[in-house]
Amino acid sequence: MSETMHEALHRIFGFQQFRPNQEEIVSAILDKRDAFAVMPTGGGKSLCYQLPAHLMEGLCVVISPLISLMKDQVDAAKANGLDAEFLNSTLAPKDRARVYQALENYQLDLLYVSPERFAMPDFIATLKQAKVSFFAIDEAHCISEWGHDFRPDYLSLANIVTHFPKAGIAAFTATATHKVSDDIITKLGLRDPYLTRASFDRPNLFYQVLPKDNLDIQLLEFLHEHPNESGIIYRTTRKSVEATADFLKEQGVKALAYHAGLTPVQRKKNQEQFNRDQVQVVVATIAFGMGIDKSNVRFVLHGDLPKNMEGYYQETGRAGRDGEPARCQLYFSRSDIVRIRYFIEQTEDPNERKIAEQQLFQMVQFAEANVCRRKAVLGYFGESYEKENCSTCDICVGDVERVDATVPAQKIMSAIQRSGQKFGAVHIADIVAGAKTARIRQFGHDQLKTYGAGKDQDKKYWRRIIDALLAQECLVQNADQYSALELTPKGKQVLFGKRTFETIRQKEGKAKASMSTTGDYSPKLFEQLRAERKRLAQEEGVPPFVIFSDRTLREMALYFPDTEEEMSNISGVGAAKLAKYGDTFMTIIEMFKLMHPGEVEKRALLRIPTTAKKTRKTKISQTARETLKMAEQGFSVEAIAAVRDISEGTVSQHIQALLESGQGAKLDIDQLMEPETRILCEELFNRLSGASMRSIIEASGNRVTMADLRVVRAFAQKT
Repeated sequence: MSETMHEALHRIFGFQQFRPNQEEIVSAILDKRDAFAVMPTGGGKSLCYQLPAHLMEGLCVVISPLISLMKDQVDAAKANGLDAEFLNSTLAPKDRARVYQALENYQLDLLYVSPERFAMPDFIATLKQAKVSFFAIDEAHCISEWGHDFRPDYLSLANIVTHFPKAGIAAFTATATHKVSDDIITKLGLRDPYLTRASFDRPNLFYQVLPKDNLDIQLLEFLHEHPNESGIIYRTTRKSVEATADFLKEQGVKALAYHAGLTPVQRKKNQEQFNRDQVQVVVATIAFGMGIDKSNVRFVLHGDLPKNMEGYYQETGRAGRDGEPARCQLYFSRSDIVRIRYFIEQTEDPNERKIAEQQLFQMVQFAEANVCRRKAVLGYFGESYEKENCSTCDICVGDVERVDATVPAQKIMSAIQRSGQKFGAVHIADIVAGAKTARIRQFGHDQLKTYGAGKDQDKKYWRRIIDALLAQECLVQNADQYSALELTPKGKQVLFGKRTFETIRQKEGKAKASMSTTGDYSPKLFEQLRAERKRLAQEEGVPPFVIFSDRTLREMALYFPDTEEEMSNISGVGAAKLAKYGDTFMTIIEMFKLMHPGEVEKRALLRIPTTAKKTRKTKISQTARETLKMAEQGFSVEAIAAVRDISEGTVSQHIQALLESGQGAKLDIDQLMEPETRILCEELFNRLSGASMRSIIEASGNRVTMADLRVVRAFAQKT
């Protein structure tokens, strides 16, 4: 019986069920149908093509725009037991030759390449010999000139249908308006595609906007409140990125800069340090895209106003990709608007200028509106949010309060009306505040009835009232009259007392986010597991999240699994990771339980959700087939490891997979290991039933190894 996609989902990825939309997309790809999916960051796009790549015959070619991400993506796929490689300019010649050899021998499930490499005629010729089953296009919005991140090299992907008419195409993006979506489908030439437009809602993200006062101090205060969490800080310019990173380092925060002015080598080094939890914070420019595949980013802070909502959504989307709670905090001031508008005014094309002005206005509306932030984000993408209170933004949790500002608004609009609607925000604020400027005297505005009507407040206050009036469409700025303020019909209703006007004001104290992590987990055990994960990651040269996500570790720290069956039902623990890391983490859990009996008692009634029993049949990798060939020729585990220059542990994993799949039926355990060792292992298993492998090794006085135990257990389960 062949493995179903549900069985493969649990065995490979360790998940009990699909996330929304994943099952339908995987089914469409398995049916050899084109697919186009708009799914938010953290929605599980990679699984949608990695799973069918494993189940289908042939190769899945993944087009990925960021070379800096490819190695992490491939490491993560390999950690789950998939045969994956990448081809890009960072590979040494011998590694490039190795990948091409694997490609020619049909040994790969997944091959990650850049759009530039795909465009090379020689490479297309190579792929035509490689039995490509389908193409997966990541960041598909890059093909659209209407998107926020257009890349001309993506246009070559329009040739996929011509060169590979029998191969399917699955395109994915996290940010695309309906117009951009239609453009992607047309340019790629998708044939009757299965279409998915998932909700843009990221319920685990907490949105907050704060007035920007002393940004360095505000950022430092936030980081002191989140000392063990990883995050990204976005700034507008390279200079501000460097200044913020330097300030944080001076204050003892492990922070690094990331922008286009750094050399590729330095950018790669900084990114790797962040991905591997060696630094807490990376400070980056808004304009320069970062290849961050890190799942445990707990916060994204914007020190400056983004230019548009799509960019803001994508950047905040880097937080909480593991589904755990994360914060998205924007620090906003009027000076940000002035700076962005200055750059907009340098744009020669009037249409582009108009679009940029509209995008800026939408961003300011989001920052200053007194409605649910989540509702505003989703509304931009044409999605309505039905709940009255999202409970995950500063507006909805009451971190800000609504204040009746009808009278201050009337003072501002009266000054605008009486001065002829010909002046900008600075001058109007000066009139109301009673400033003694030469310009006010020049136009005789110190004689207006509203001059000095608001001298009890400073000019900053009146600028905030003007910004709020603009955001709530009571005022507009006339682009042809040097941004002069003009009243709208809605504004006139407020001025003449026919409707009220409210603003929002920051309350004292911190946002009361009603967000919680996975259950009542043990923070002490979580930190021990986290430390072990970091040690293993450094040993293997991969980011910690490649081994296990924070969410997986929190589940371990909630349920305390200490048997293979329990561990296999922890979300994110697939067969390959269970075989490789299970015993190490179970030993830590076992020792923790001995040292903290009170913690165990507290969770005595908790049961790990289990999945239905599943078949063990699976596709065997090429490297496991090499092990099978040598084992059938009579080589022992030790000899196979020595000849192939791999560890005995890896060989034992191959033996286990071969027996589970049925392909190792003819193997003889007494040829693979010394009979005396086999007998000792069997005695230990019988005597110490239910104990962890590490405990059994210690009980044997280290006379048996993990590889010995794994082989003996695999044969016992087979019989």
